[in-house]
Amino acid sequence: MRSLYIWLSRLIALGVVVQVLVIAWSAFDIINKAGDGVPFTEDTDANAGAAIHSVVGMMVIPVLALLFGIVAFFAKVRGGVAMAWGVVGLVVLQIALAFVSFSAPVVGILHALNAFAIAGLAGMAGGRATRSEAPVAPARVGDPGVPAGA
Repeated sequence: MRSLYIWLSRLIALGVVVQVLVIAWSAFDIINKAGDGVPFTEDTDANAGAAIHSVVGMMVIPVLALLFGIVAFFAKVRGGVAMAWGVVGLVVLQIALAFVSFSAPVVGILHALNAFAIAGLAGMAGGRATRSEAPVAPARVGDPGVPAGA
């Protein structure tokens, strides 16, 4: 389960990278077509970049995040459950920010920043899971520890 946890964290971070790439493609496609005199309005069909961005952001990453949260319970990664469900929470926030951004475009800045938070937390979670953790030796009963002043 630990390896699945690592792979899911990587796929989520990669999904964010894909999102950045396709939304940039979408924006430059709109600018390119506008330069050719093609109008872009709310009635215009979404271009390929925007369509991919919608599918990956509304379906692929949320499913990966939920699987990540569930797998975290079985992966035995120290702090892994909290980090995985933190990713799930950030994905939920990301979707909410996307919908708000259509009415208040400046909120799109928070949408972009939150995307980096998702990638960062997913990457940290996967990184933590890849490090081997040395078992912590239990303290012996009656062990005084290190004497003061040593």
